[in-house]
Amino acid sequence: MSTHRPTSAPQPSPLDLPLEWRVSDALVDYDTALTEMEARAHAIRQGTAGELIWLLEHPPVYTAGTSAKNDDLINPKDALIRQTGRGGEWTYHGPGQRVVYILLDVEKRGQDIRRFIHEVEGWAISALGVLGIIADRRQGYPGVWVANTSPNETPPNKITAIGVRLTKWVSWHGMAINHNPDLTAFDGIIPCGIHDGGVTSIHHINPDISMDDLDQALAASFAASFPFDLSEGDVSKSD
Repeated sequence: MSTHRPTSAPQPSPLDLPLEWRVSDALVDYDTALTEMEARAHAIRQGTAGELIWLLEHPPVYTAGTSAKNDDLINPKDALIRQTGRGGEWTYHGPGQRVVYILLDVEKRGQDIRRFIHEVEGWAISALGVLGIIADRRQGYPGVWVANTSPNETPPNKITAIGVRLTKWVSWHGMAINHNPDLTAFDGIIPCGIHDGGVTSIHHINPDISMDDLDQALAASFAASFPFDLSEGDVSKSD
């Protein structure tokens, strides 16, 4: 059986080559994905490959962003541990979580890192909205959050973690939306270094929503979330 399901992109790419929309059915090894992302980011910059949106799931792995603190890795058990070059702190990936790797040419999309992160957050919020889940940004905190319905717990719960890396203005890594992962796995870390608020999942909110429903919502909301802007902007530091 094929390990991924390439489908047509929900919109054309500002590059000469079309954007590839890929959905992997089997679990994808984290190191394998990292190697492929890095090579694809280089190819996009060289103009030999189109942009890529890659939807997948990983076997259990804890990943550390550039701001991760060692003390926030509490109890990883047997899960893989990896240091990454993406932004952010510690997060968890595992089965039941939709990881979305976003490889786009940010140079041709406006050269504005803050706006790009805002667009990534907006994409998650829009897709969740298609599914009937009200989510939002949280002032001073990364990611996407939903209100906590428990009267005894006022902080919102995180449903989407975001961590992006830019290499010569090509983005890689991306976001992870909790569809139905093992939420107890997040007890192994302080997720994104945040003590004020927990984690939740789509399944916890509405168990009737499938992973395929989420994928379709992501495809439906992509174009509006990443409008083309080929204007020049301020150049921020990238590696």
